[in-house]
Parts: sequence; C-alpha cells; structure tokens
Amino acid sequence: MSTHNSLYRFIKSFDFAFQGVRMSFKKGEVNIKVHVAIAFVTIIISFLLSISALEWIAIIGCIGIVIAAELFNTAIEKIVDIISPEWNSKAGAVKDIAAGAVLVLSCMAALIGALIFLPKIVALIR
Repeated sequence: MSTHNSLYRFIKSFDFAFQGVRMSFKKGEVNIKVHVAIAFVTIIISFLLSISALEWIAIIGCIGIVIAAELFNTAIEKIVDIISPEWNSKAGAVKDIAAGAVLVLSCMAALIGALIFLPKIVALIR
C-alpha cells in the first residue's frame, strides 16, 4: 500500500465523519440541534463572564461529551430501526437506555455549568 493511498484513506475518513455530523442535522434530529444551540449560548455566556482556562476546559469537555453522546444515541436509534423496523419492546428499551445516557450526561453538564456560572452571576448582581 502506498503512502499516498494511506493518506487519501486517512483524509477520506474525516470526510465520512463530517458527513455523519451533517446527516444528524439534516435528518430531522431535533435533539442534536437543541444541544448545539445550548452549546452556542454557553460559549457566549462563557465569554461574557470571562471564565478561567480551567473552566473553559470543563465547558468545552462537557459540550463535546454531550454532543458526542447525542450522536451515539442517534446512531443506536438508526441501528435499532434497521434491525427491528416493527415495534418491539426490547428495541424500545435499547433506545430508551441510549437516550437515558444522554440525559445523564446532559444533567452532569448542566450541573457543571451551574457550578461555574452561578457564582459569577451572583457576584455580578451584588
């Protein structure tokens, strides 16, 4: 295998990954759009409140984890729909569990955001 071919395949893998992200937006996946909107607002608030570098790491980490979890959840839902196109209680349970994982991570991210932002907001009010 040539180096050129390996490099092409490596670059192409990024194209496929970006296609996956784009598909999650185009296919009517509302949740990913909501998570990205919340991330955008969070980033604006982070700039406005001048958070520290460590706080930025936490915020960016939370945003990445929640969006990645939502992408995994979407992929799991698509796989389940292929495997079990008709209603099936076990298939439904798989989807619910995957959605539950996103919920847990979203709540964790919201808690971390509150721990970072609330003291700064309270200090501004005083």
